[in-house]
Amino acid sequence: MSVEHQSAIDAPFLVELIKIWRAQDTNGAWEAKSDLDLLEPYILEKEKRRALPIIGDPDPDTLCRLELFFGAVALSIERVTGVMIQPILKLHHEGFGRVVLIGGRLIAVNKQLRDVHRFGFENLVKLAQEGDKYVDEGIELIRKFPDVANY
Repeated sequence: MSVEHQSAIDAPFLVELIKIWRAQDTNGAWEAKSDLDLLEPYILEKEKRRALPIIGDPDPDTLCRLELFFGAVALSIERVTGVMIQPILKLHHEGFGRVVLIGGRLIAVNKQLRDVHRFGFENLVKLAQEGDKYVDEGIELIRKFPDVANY
């Protein structure tokens, strides 16, 4: 494993994402899988992305990865702020919609989604950075509006 991959895999967001993946494995089917193996489906290099059609319906595995990604964002925000965060995903079958993460009455994260069938990141570093971006955004809004978030 490269130094870049090792430092990315230790990123707090990716640690949370791996925990969520492991928690989904109630039958132990993934016990032998490494953390990198669990995160590999999130990596979509440029060549793989180009091979996908411009318009397409997301498959169930992609939808699961999307939900677990934003679930990890929600839990990461909760750990820092103590505010319970609920992710809500509304998605059209063609792969566009919105995900919001709500704490109390506050929308802590609001992300417009499109081309969900192409959901992925160039590498682990980009995956960690994108997750951290949403976590930081949510924490900042909760700290800015604590009365709304704790309502």
